[in-house]
Amino acid sequence: MTKKYPPVSEEYAKAIDKCRRKLRGLIAEKKCAPIMLRLAWHSAGTFDVKTKTGGPFGTIRHPDELSHGANKGLDIAIGLLEPIKDQFPQISYADFYQLAGVVAVEITGGPTVPFHPGRQDKCEPPEEGRLPDATQGVDHLREVFGHMGLSDKDIVALSGGHTLGRCHKERSGFEGPWTPNPLEFDNSYFKELLTGEKEGLLQLPSDKALLEDPILRSYVEKYAKDEDAFFDDYAEAHLKLSELGFPDEE
Repeated sequence: MTKKYPPVSEEYAKAIDKCRRKLRGLIAEKKCAPIMLRLAWHSAGTFDVKTKTGGPFGTIRHPDELSHGANKGLDIAIGLLEPIKDQFPQISYADFYQLAGVVAVEITGGPTVPFHPGRQDKCEPPEEGRLPDATQGVDHLREVFGHMGLSDKDIVALSGGHTLGRCHKERSGFEGPWTPNPLEFDNSYFKELLTGEKEGLLQLPSDKALLEDPILRSYVEKYAKDEDAFFDDYAEAHLKLSELGFPDEE
């Protein structure tokens, strides 16, 4: 079903374009694409399809949600972004954080993820516990992503976003990057996953779980062989994630 996006003013659309350029400059200069992508994901990934609560509506900036265990360290991203947000008071935080995630993928060589503005900020943060737990396996992944309304293909494609960044022990309990170049968006996450553990590189229990299920593993193998296929499916999955609950169906 085709989504019907709410109209935005010409002034708002121009502000989005200008903000996108500012974000490109900041993310390139600070080399902070991984944490910006994480912020966008964690903001959106709290959506629940049954209750229509949570999701990419800017609530992650509130202390109650920012203090959730899964969000440790994201105050850094919010702090880096605030000077740019101050320049664009008309843009919602909901749009702003999702735009930062799209730009993070784009400037690190990843696919172009479509972006549709018009999200409205909400005030009520979701309860803790809606985001994936890296120590868990396949059943947990399907349960958490199922609450978001996402598929097996989406699970694997989004997992490939871990090609960017690294874990920090003080935030997650794990330490190290997934790939040799954690500032380049490519399909190396899947190649490394199939190769097996290497010194200096990270494989979380939730990463290894993708190899234990035949359906999920088939996508891992596909993306390891075909980066274009990964980019296509990643862009689709990222778009879905960034638009959970948007536009409002009611």
